[in-house]
Amino acid sequence: MTLFGIDLTNFIDTYLSIAIKIIILLIAYAIVSPLGKKVITKALAKTATRESISQARVKTLEKLLLNIYTYILIFVFITMLFGIFDLELGPLLATAGVLGLAIGFGAQGLVSDIVTGFFILLEKQIEVDEYVSTAGYSGIVEEIGLRTTKIRSFDGTLNFIPNRQMEGVSNHSRGTMRALVDIGISYDDNIDHAMSVLQKICDEFQQDERFVEGPDVLGVQGFGSSEVVLRILGRTENMQQWAAERDIRKRIKEEFDTNGIEIPFPHQVNITKQS
Repeated sequence: MTLFGIDLTNFIDTYLSIAIKIIILLIAYAIVSPLGKKVITKALAKTATRESISQARVKTLEKLLLNIYTYILIFVFITMLFGIFDLELGPLLATAGVLGLAIGFGAQGLVSDIVTGFFILLEKQIEVDEYVSTAGYSGIVEEIGLRTTKIRSFDGTLNFIPNRQMEGVSNHSRGTMRALVDIGISYDDNIDHAMSVLQKICDEFQQDERFVEGPDVLGVQGFGSSEVVLRILGRTENMQQWAAERDIRKRIKEEFDTNGIEIPFPHQVNITKQS
């Protein structure tokens, strides 16, 4: 059967065959993609158990490997799609290589991102779920990629930081952390009495499982315009220092009120002159 000089039977057979191949390819992609991700996740979990790898390190490697797997799968999909349409891959790859080289000279920042990301992973500078400060941002690491690192600030903002800008990384999630509380008392109050009250509070918190050392009263830290500053210092489990400091301050206020110890607050004195 022909129409306008076109063999419709051959036309339908050809394009129907192409359509079926594309559908099969899409189905295969839909099956292989989640299946491969599950294999990667399970393999990492088994390796972590066998080699005693930290959970943070497992999450970091998992996100990175899943990204690489996705890129490879997309490349294979596109390659097979070109094969379905009987397009020559040789000239295409040669053109892509020349184009990539040309782009490379103008995309040195991209190359720098990838190289820096590689060394960040190799040296284990940061890992997923760690609290870090770098490139003017502070927050929890959500993902480390070959080009960018995602850090979520404590206000919820998700920051995408090019790896080449991550200089002077401060990792706050390695080892124990310091819980420090400074509290002011009035110059009229007895320092020794105030310190004994603070030590009583410290003794209570030494039983708190968040603390690995202390807390203890260090003594007089300084003199303010209207207060004598006393300092408490202890070491806590990682990321527990802020909650511990808040609880200590609450107990200090309660005990100071009970013992009649004044926590100074700003006073304003007005002088009126009469002529």
